[in-house]
Amino acid sequence: MSEPIIPADATLRDAVAVIEHTRRLIAVVVDADRLLLGVLSDGDIRRALLRGIDLDRPAADAMTRHPIVGEASDTSEALCNFMITRGVAAMPLVDQCGRFVRVVQLQDFATEQHWTGGEGYFAAVIMAGGEGRRLLPLTLNRPKPMIDVGGVPLLERQVRSMVRSGLKRIYVSTNYLGHLIEEHFGDGSDFGAEICYLRETMPLGTAGALSLLPRRPEGPILVINGDVLTTSDFGRLLDYHRESEAFATVAAMQHRVEIPFGVLRINGHQAMAIEEKPSESFLCNAGIYVLTPAAIDMVARDTRIDMTDIIKRSIAAGRRVSVFPIHEYWADIGNPGDLEQVLRRFREARD
Repeated sequence: MSEPIIPADATLRDAVAVIEHTRRLIAVVVDADRLLLGVLSDGDIRRALLRGIDLDRPAADAMTRHPIVGEASDTSEALCNFMITRGVAAMPLVDQCGRFVRVVQLQDFATEQHWTGGEGYFAAVIMAGGEGRRLLPLTLNRPKPMIDVGGVPLLERQVRSMVRSGLKRIYVSTNYLGHLIEEHFGDGSDFGAEICYLRETMPLGTAGALSLLPRRPEGPILVINGDVLTTSDFGRLLDYHRESEAFATVAAMQHRVEIPFGVLRINGHQAMAIEEKPSESFLCNAGIYVLTPAAIDMVARDTRIDMTDIIKRSIAAGRRVSVFPIHEYWADIGNPGDLEQVLRRFREARD
């Protein structure tokens, strides 16, 4: 397995790429002589996004400059015990001169898994009842979440991603052409999951189907829109939700707006400055949420309500709503332009 090394002049985007490629949980920043300069964890990157730091900024802006490190000469048992004691999941090892040698993770040792994964969720709910009118005629004879993406229906990609994360109990809300979804997935056994259906007799919005759950959840629920495609880790999302002690957590993706004109900064009627073609980044709702059982209690039976309504009500009630920035791939297929971008990505991946 390759080591997650990036040079001192690397960007946060480079750090994301090396973490995803090596699956080593951290990126290690080194100089030309392999001297350790710092590390970047997944959490470091997400916190940087929350502070408004763009992914094209230097990785050094967000790295931990004095990380917990281990000695490469130590035994596996000593390293394992040290990591458990210090509460770290991944750690760089250095030699006596401070030069980076390799990264170790708790999962490298024969110990109990430290990662919660999807097993900590009570269940997942995929909102798949929409008509997808903006995608006509593609949705004339099939529901939007069943549109083919790279040879596989989008909804199947979501289900398989959840199963890989350890999520095995999945509810799918259905309405428009819902029988096609049920015919494809059945009880979910062919996909390694237990799949049940929340059948809407009328459109209930992006949250109303939660009132159709057969019983009150005993733990957190993952809720995702049926038109979202992402490689984001659902286990990390749950860990973040729990660490934040949140009532609800909203996943957010970074969206940059480019202004094609010079922007005037004014004081009254007087121009103070002019900025040519500025851009600004926003964290936008990604259509992925974690809800506590108490948050689900806010959904009345057979009432149309959107997830944004739940979030607004939670904030108004003084509840803690956390934001989980997504730095992994994210897209939706809500309109023809977005769908074409997703399909183009899959075509280029095959070429």
